[in-house]
Amino acid sequence: MRKKRVLLSAMVLTVCFVGMNVFAEAETETPPVTEAAAEETTEAAAEKAAKADEPETNSLGIVMAEQWSEKYPNEVESYMKNKDNSEAYSYVEAHPEIATLYEGMGFAFDYNSARGHSYTLEDVQATTRPHALSNCLACKTADYVALLNKYGTDFYSMSFEDAVAEMEEPITCYDCHTNDPSEGPAPIRQAMINAVGDDYDSISPSTLACAQCHNEYYFEPENKSVDHPYRGLDEMNPDAILAYYNEIGFTDYQNPRTLTNQIKVQHPEFETVMGEGSAHKTMTCAQCHMEKTEDADGNAYTSHYWVSPLASESIMENTCVTCHGDADIVTAKVTATQAAVTARETEVGELLKELTDKLAEAVESGEYSEDELEEIRALNRDAQFYWDFVFVENSEGAHNSLLSRNCLDKSQELAGEAMALLK
Repeated sequence: MRKKRVLLSAMVLTVCFVGMNVFAEAETETPPVTEAAAEETTEAAAEKAAKADEPETNSLGIVMAEQWSEKYPNEVESYMKNKDNSEAYSYVEAHPEIATLYEGMGFAFDYNSARGHSYTLEDVQATTRPHALSNCLACKTADYVALLNKYGTDFYSMSFEDAVAEMEEPITCYDCHTNDPSEGPAPIRQAMINAVGDDYDSISPSTLACAQCHNEYYFEPENKSVDHPYRGLDEMNPDAILAYYNEIGFTDYQNPRTLTNQIKVQHPEFETVMGEGSAHKTMTCAQCHMEKTEDADGNAYTSHYWVSPLASESIMENTCVTCHGDADIVTAKVTATQAAVTARETEVGELLKELTDKLAEAVESGEYSEDELEEIRALNRDAQFYWDFVFVENSEGAHNSLLSRNCLDKSQELAGEAMALLK
């Protein structure tokens, strides 16, 4: 069974030994060095030399990316290239309907496309969306895990300003490898380890390392900790997730005009890739987004510059075409899928906007009983959940086109039922 790498709270124990000098009249002879003692001295020297070669850590005990440049020059250089992915655009401007659909929360007025991983900590500080607590930093920096280990679960509810003041590094080597890249990738966030449960050993570490941030999550109402709405792969699907949220009565925000308690889906790439109908669940995230390449001297390495498979001839030839055929066919198929899913997102999003406005008018009119309004609100909530599950997933259907289409169909059907109940 693969060992789960779980970080525990650091405890530093300082033990002081007080020796007693005993003086004798006779002259003390220096004891001979035994063979065992010589071996011990050699081992201690070797251990000291090994530690001298270890890279330095930051104040939280994390080896920052730059410190690995001597030992892993190609990997670090390629990781630094993620800074090139510096452009972002506004989803609110590109999709005006979300100003209505997300009304009542910050995403209605400030929602930008993601930039490279190098900018995660910078961008979360720059957003004008409210972030009162530290828990919204959970997937933005490796430092968060170290601080969670330091402070315990109380850290989730620490103020954002106090928490971010202790952070230095964005998403980095530690997020996927801790301080030992030689062992390969492994998740370090306990919430994800808990979420996959007994299925932990059946999922590639390369996938789990990415999944610990690229997932659907929520904050526990009581202690504001990060959690996931499932336990194991069987519960990791939109229907079961929605049922879970409805059962516990969870809500992210309330639309101020319709009074519908809405769910704001996060970024469920993991759940989509592993979901029913996916052709990619047997692949790893690394296979599809990290090139296997060589440097100028012919040394093979895995690039840590994360890219779309369509932008990499190497990934296309070594991964995509092995299942999907010619590279041009793959590109055409993915492009067509993404265009179709994006068009459906817009179509269903406009329907949901219309539903939201009409429901708001119904609430204002006073012509409906509270029971009638609650029935429509429940349909509105569920319809928007299914739409949002696709809209925020980031692959536009490329990860799992069947799941994406099914979610949009369910959203449209539920929205239609709600519209039929409005006069």
